[in-house]
Amino acid sequence: MRRLAMLGVVALSGCTAAPTGTAAREWRGAERKAMAGRVREEFRHAWEGYKRYAWGHDELKPLSREAHDWYSRPLLITPVDALDTLLLLGDREEAERTRAYIVENLSFDKDISVKNFEITIRVLGGLLSASQMMSDPRLLALADDLGRRLLPVFDSPTGMPYVYVNLKTGETSGAESNPAEIGTLLLEFGTLARLTGKSVYYDKAKHALTRLFERRSPIGLVGEVIDVESGRWVSPSSHVGARIDSYYEYLLKCWRLFDDEECGRMWRESIAALNRHVADETPTGLWYGPVDMTSGRRTAREFGALEAFFPAVLALAGDLDRARRLQDSAFSMWSAAGVEPDGFDYVAMRATHPAYPLRPEIVESAWSLHRATGDPRYLDMGRVFFDAIVTHCRTEAGYAVLEDVNTKRQGDLMPSYFLAETLKYFHLLFAPQDDIDPEKVVFTTEAHPLRRTW
Repeated sequence: MRRLAMLGVVALSGCTAAPTGTAAREWRGAERKAMAGRVREEFRHAWEGYKRYAWGHDELKPLSREAHDWYSRPLLITPVDALDTLLLLGDREEAERTRAYIVENLSFDKDISVKNFEITIRVLGGLLSASQMMSDPRLLALADDLGRRLLPVFDSPTGMPYVYVNLKTGETSGAESNPAEIGTLLLEFGTLARLTGKSVYYDKAKHALTRLFERRSPIGLVGEVIDVESGRWVSPSSHVGARIDSYYEYLLKCWRLFDDEECGRMWRESIAALNRHVADETPTGLWYGPVDMTSGRRTAREFGALEAFFPAVLALAGDLDRARRLQDSAFSMWSAAGVEPDGFDYVAMRATHPAYPLRPEIVESAWSLHRATGDPRYLDMGRVFFDAIVTHCRTEAGYAVLEDVNTKRQGDLMPSYFLAETLKYFHLLFAPQDDIDPEKVVFTTEAHPLRRTW
């Protein structure tokens, strides 16, 4: 396997990396332990801020020190999303208190219309993971109740899910969806099926995934927006970013978690099409940029924070050459302004969408590559990412998104995934868990570890 030139440690400012060919310095055990301790301290700071100012609600607004709820009635999104992070960090006492609160207070018998995708990955996935880790049938019962209330989304003419569903009435809405929201359900619904013995969950989510795959273009690509009633593509833009990203992730991971060979076939055909048409070799590195789904014509030279998940997927699939090179590119995107933007012109090397919403993907890729290779430069990268987030996003009440990576202007939100994903992947990078066997544990797109116990 070809190895690329090592990146050196970069300065906190995110400027230029060390010259190509400079080997990464080996990390001492005490050094990694100290970094893991810092991660735990910052998680505690963020968690305590949520508890103080937003407990019982969905998310924290750290600048105004107020609660933010997604809908008219809260669904405890942050506690559910972060429960397995508490367990992985070893804070069993706090996890027990959080579980008790969830079991006593969380109900889905609410007359609210929710977004199926977000509630599936954050709430259903969080309940399933915690129920496995804590062996708690009450959490599984909550997951089963939620899953049952979400099932009506699949009652479209094509079997691909509607975007919204009312948890009480089952009324659905939102026919224009996308591959990510259609194809990022099977890990959660499939695990629910395995743990409850109710095959309808697996069958509905798998049917939606295959119906989407069947609508790929003649060159093997999917578009950005599709109508789930007619099956007609509304936007032909194809890439690995927002609205598509985790569709590809779940093809691979469903194959691994459920030994589903059809998912394996769909993954192999899809990655071949991506490498042929979407991958972009440029003087600034390897990138995956937007193309037209039918012709493969390049439509933009843009990458971003969400696309930075793809090195992790490539590493999981065993393509370490592309994974390394793409992570190097993502690191250069981070380094351009000291924090990665949501959109980045990789020819001009400048931000096109300058927000940074505390996303985890680039940290996940550093962890995945370090787990696969043992290369210490991914620890170096992780420290650069962590130091920058602490410097620019920390507030007295928690952590805040950045509205602009150039000015480092903060916004008033701490998304639940910052606790569920970003800090979790930092912890895994610096304090690996012995009980996370990659052959038996698969992380969802929201970083909830699901264990193949069936």
